[in-house]
Amino acid sequence: MNEKNFEYLRDQVKYSGFGEGLEGALKENLKEQQPEFKLKHQATYGDTTANVTLNFKKSEQSDMYFFNSYKMDLSKENTKESLEQTFYINKGNNITMKEAYNLMEGRAVNKDLTNKEGQLYNAWVQMDFKEVDSNGNFKLNQYHQNYGYDLENALSKHPIKELETPKYKEDLMDSVRKGNRQSVTLVKDGNEIKQFVEANPQFKTINLYDANMKRIDNRQSKEEKQTEGETKSSKQEAKRQSQNDDTDSPEVPQEKKRRKKQSNSM
Repeated sequence: MNEKNFEYLRDQVKYSGFGEGLEGALKENLKEQQPEFKLKHQATYGDTTANVTLNFKKSEQSDMYFFNSYKMDLSKENTKESLEQTFYINKGNNITMKEAYNLMEGRAVNKDLTNKEGQLYNAWVQMDFKEVDSNGNFKLNQYHQNYGYDLENALSKHPIKELETPKYKEDLMDSVRKGNRQSVTLVKDGNEIKQFVEANPQFKTINLYDANMKRIDNRQSKEEKQTEGETKSSKQEAKRQSQNDDTDSPEVPQEKKRRKKQSNSM
């Protein structure tokens, strides 16, 4: 057995979120020198059980083994349905077991990733349950920095007490970036209310849940709705004004008509 290879794999498994419980089984499998082997792991999150299979394969050129991927199977109590996804291991930016669980629960995770050229970039990752790739995995959508999602700004639109203390604010944002649905305290009319928040990078906002984990707003935040309503009202007012201008002037120059048509088509 290659001792350095064992130490590297042991740490890789540990920091991918599987702890130290697989160390003994890993060592025994490396000693057997089989072309490939699998390790099993199980974790529980509330009423959900995650059964995970870790996949290892030996190099064809040496005695080195590689931790290539792991498959997670989620099942909930009192239901026969389950959800599967394979996550591939990459140097330095693995999706951890807890992050994988959060992704499979539909939440977004913020990660530092590496592109094909080896350059590091940051993005929010979220699973698309409507699209499956050739390997049977759900597609992972990415919302890059240029997409313009600002978590701090999205949180600040709500009266969250934890944002008032730098340490609590930092802990809150770190937890949400990992894909967690994090508990917060909202202050409304002098009363403190326990709620939960999670990131929603696609709509550049956050999702809010009450103490019973019931979604408070099924679409966008109230602020977004208000902005949307104001924008719609402005457009309607502009349209009425334009119609009044056309009524006051029986003959509209052809150039103005053409500009108006182009504007409406945008």
